[in-house]
Amino acid sequence: MLIDDITIRVRAGSGGDGIAAFNKNLNQFGPAGGSGGKGGSVYVEGSTDIGALRNFRFKKEFAAENGKSGRGQFCDGSDAPDLTLLVPVGTVVHNLTTKTDREVLYPGERMLLANAGKGGRGNFHFRSPTNTKPRKFERGRPGEEYVVRFELRMIADIGLIGLPNAGKSSLLNELTEAKSKVANYAFTTLEPNLGVYYDIILADIPGLIEGASGGKGLGMKFLRHIERTRVLFHIIGADSSTSAADYRIIRKELGAYNKALLKRKEYILVSKSDEVSPADLKKKVALLKKSNPAIMAYSIHDFESIEKIKKILGVLIKKKLGKKL
Repeated sequence: MLIDDITIRVRAGSGGDGIAAFNKNLNQFGPAGGSGGKGGSVYVEGSTDIGALRNFRFKKEFAAENGKSGRGQFCDGSDAPDLTLLVPVGTVVHNLTTKTDREVLYPGERMLLANAGKGGRGNFHFRSPTNTKPRKFERGRPGEEYVVRFELRMIADIGLIGLPNAGKSSLLNELTEAKSKVANYAFTTLEPNLGVYYDIILADIPGLIEGASGGKGLGMKFLRHIERTRVLFHIIGADSSTSAADYRIIRKELGAYNKALLKRKEYILVSKSDEVSPADLKKKVALLKKSNPAIMAYSIHDFESIEKIKKILGVLIKKKLGKKL
């Protein structure tokens, strides 16, 4: 089960207390109280694991350790280690306490969530010519505490979209080493699957249905993932008797969710071309071509048609490397 939206509470560690103490060495006088150590801060770090938010499904509160208190004989308390929470690349971090939003875009990218409290100063730091035996010291400062919402919006170069059972998972498996579940019934894919084809990432978005933008079927749960793709491969099954209507349904739902998606670069790929007659396939391609001239038919069992798709991917790779995708 993919967790792509979850709320937790994070707390950074408090600083350790300083101490009031005096030198115990023979014939040596004066303050010797150490300062407290700094608490641990809380960070998020980008991960390539799309399921990383599962770690927050049952545990909702995360706290870094507090710094250690100071001791006598000038011994400062040790700093606490930082706490790092892994989130998938493409996660939007909503700080519900401060009403600010940030985004994790790259693997290994670290972002500060809650800053640690500083350690308090021991009385050694309050000595002066007029006060050689200060008894003053400071308490450690508390760490920051926030309520944070993680919202995953996958970052992929190409999104495979279409009605359920259109053939999206099969194409992803054919082009990449992804092992998406494939079966001859609707909603086989219940969560997005990713695959890598050389330098580009493909995302198999679970099948949408009419009314998805209003919450039907899998609803808007995965429409947000389409927002992050740069190119759309719109898969339409050649075995469908309503291929033109299928196309319009998905386009309508994309527009209802975000009109900007209708301007996204799109290719229509008519799948399962081996399951209909050549004449029937030609009619369907001609009909769909009126909506989008960037169209081709394919079958995962037809080597030549898959090679044509790979040529399209090759062009997109070159554009990506040239930052024109």
